Amino acid sequence: MELAPDSSTIADVAPQKSRPRKALAILQRTWVRYAALALLGLAIHFPALPGELIWDDTFLARDNPFIRSPVLVFEAFRHHLLLDSLSMHYRPVQNMSYMLDYFFWNTDTYGFHLSNVLWHVGSGLLLFALLQRLLPGLIGPALSTSPNSENNSSKFSSLIAFFLALIWVVHPVHSAAVDYISGRADSLAFFFAAGAWLLLLAARSRSGALARTACYTLAAFSLLLALCSRESACMWVVVFLFHLFGFEKKFSRRAKLFVLGGCLAVVGIYAGLRQLPERRPGPGPTNDWAAPVRAVLMLRALGDYGRLMVFPSNLHMERTVVNTEATQSRFEWRRTIESEYLTVTGLLVLAGLIAGAMRKGPGRSLRFFGGAWFVLAYLPTSNVVDLNATVAEHWLYFPSVGFILFVAGCLAELPRRALRVAATAACLAVVGLSARSYVRSGDWLTNEIFYTRTLQAGGGSIRVVLNLGQVYAAKGEYHHAEMLYRRALQLCPSYLMARNNLADALYRQGKIDEADRTFREASAAAPKARKEYPRTWVAVLNVAKMRIEANDTPGALEILVKARRDYPGVWRLISLESELLRKTQGPDAALLSVEEFARDNWWHIEAALAIGKLYAEKNDVAKAEAAFRQVSRLDIHDVNGLNQTALLRINQHRFEEACAIQRRAIARQPDEPRQYLILSDILEKMGRGDEARAALAQVQHLQSLVKTQSSMSSDMLAN
Repeated sequence: MELAPDSSTIADVAPQKSRPRKALAILQRTWVRYAALALLGLAIHFPALPGELIWDDTFLARDNPFIRSPVLVFEAFRHHLLLDSLSMHYRPVQNMSYMLDYFFWNTDTYGFHLSNVLWHVGSGLLLFALLQRLLPGLIGPALSTSPNSENNSSKFSSLIAFFLALIWVVHPVHSAAVDYISGRADSLAFFFAAGAWLLLLAARSRSGALARTACYTLAAFSLLLALCSRESACMWVVVFLFHLFGFEKKFSRRAKLFVLGGCLAVVGIYAGLRQLPERRPGPGPTNDWAAPVRAVLMLRALGDYGRLMVFPSNLHMERTVVNTEATQSRFEWRRTIESEYLTVTGLLVLAGLIAGAMRKGPGRSLRFFGGAWFVLAYLPTSNVVDLNATVAEHWLYFPSVGFILFVAGCLAELPRRALRVAATAACLAVVGLSARSYVRSGDWLTNEIFYTRTLQAGGGSIRVVLNLGQVYAAKGEYHHAEMLYRRALQLCPSYLMARNNLADALYRQGKIDEADRTFREASAAAPKARKEYPRTWVAVLNVAKMRIEANDTPGALEILVKARRDYPGVWRLISLESELLRKTQGPDAALLSVEEFARDNWWHIEAALAIGKLYAEKNDVAKAEAAFRQVSRLDIHDVNGLNQTALLRINQHRFEEACAIQRRAIARQPDEPRQYLILSDILEKMGRGDEARAALAQVQHLQSLVKTQSSMSSDMLAN
């Protein structure tokens, strides 16, 4: 006798079975997938948003003269990325992106970090859109869950594209390109290159000639922006052309040749733009490695990258696959063994790529294209030529897409039951990678945290040791700084910056004789070291400052005059010399060198401000005001030029004009207490006591607000 099932039980079970289906149905919506990519990409990098300026951020996001005003947009194309450096990086679009940040956020680092994350998220969204276009031609209907249905095949390709883009977005190996403000070049190049590819595909589907022309033009412009964002965008062109001629079936031969010509034209324009900056000799080849050594290093780099893609542990900025230490201690033996382990791993990765590309099957096209993408993008940074490092995590930003595509091509041929296991593993991978990215983002919160954790992870390069010493020096802990500087000199006795910093730490601890001797050694070595290291002039500057503190102004001037010949165009040297000349000989003597520098560097805001002050001291009001107007034009948030102009008006007893000018300064820097103090002083002179007291009250309010925020930040770091 059979019993009828309880109707209430059926009612309870039915909704439970339908909930997963509803969730899957929602996930199949394209906008939901885009939203998921964006939200997860933002969430995992949230810890880095309140982070400080780290390493090159100090120049690129704070001291960079080419980000302060839109009038300097074209000037950014005439200079290398780093002014006071030997590097040949030409990335004007990166500077333009910082210009946008500076316009909206001023010097608030939160905004710069947020922009980095948004560029990365935007790159992930474009990657998803691009993969949706490319995958149907690479995997075909044979791998679809329903081969007979074109619609289901498209859905399957879209689902695969979503998971691949999701894994790429959350992968922690991209932390140095996202959480590090100076690493933005990778995401900029990716964003504009992927956009160019999509625009080209969109042009094919347009029926009107005008629409097609617009898409082709925008694609070319987007590619040029990618090239001007980072040099590695050239490999985007190579990968694109490889796909165009090897896999693209919907373009005619004539269309392909037309696109090839367009790509070559854009690359030619980029090559022409690279001739605009000043010539730099560069440091020259840093290593004289033989071909067999380079081959081993290429395998080690390949092994390290393969390991990082699969198991991204021990992440840090100063990676290397070169072991230069003598294998005597247990730690050094371990480092040697790890290096050889990477060589073996590199061989396995290479063998896997070759085997996967050669193996026949429905996923072969995807594996072949993914492997080619990875290898082509990897080659320029594979140690085949000398670069500033042997490996770097952010160099995987573009090649990692190819690696993920290759792995997807391997998994796609699994039996249907195994595909469910693979899908579950992919979901778990997303969770694990997201958690690792979230933790890694916390490494970029402060300079001390960043450098300390880098050393703990094994990134004990001289640069990390030196920069951590500078962190302690900034806190007044000169004894700790001295120990780190001495450690840096043990690693590289010829490193001039370490010797300069050591001398400074010694001087501030009262060890005057040793500091003077160290400064002199650094100054004597500077002329020989300038071709290998930047900023060697700092040694001369420090010696001159010691002469000034010893009341030996003629001796300091003699040093600076000689330094100006040895190091032409260095503002810090010219500025100090002009200040000494002003004090000893008057403003006329000081103006000569400053105006000469300003003629060659019209964009230099500090030089314009110095000229204005010197003319003001000469009572040449017209020329002083012209210089101060130039200062305000060169920096949309600068208040120094307006403050100086207001002071000129006060001296002329034109208080109404001074008040109006000072209110403009407050509009530029509404959170700076000093601006309200100046306004209060002007209002007092005008007899408007109530308004002056209101301005002083605003000063007290801002100062208390700063104390509260500082206390909250300290509590957050303590926790």
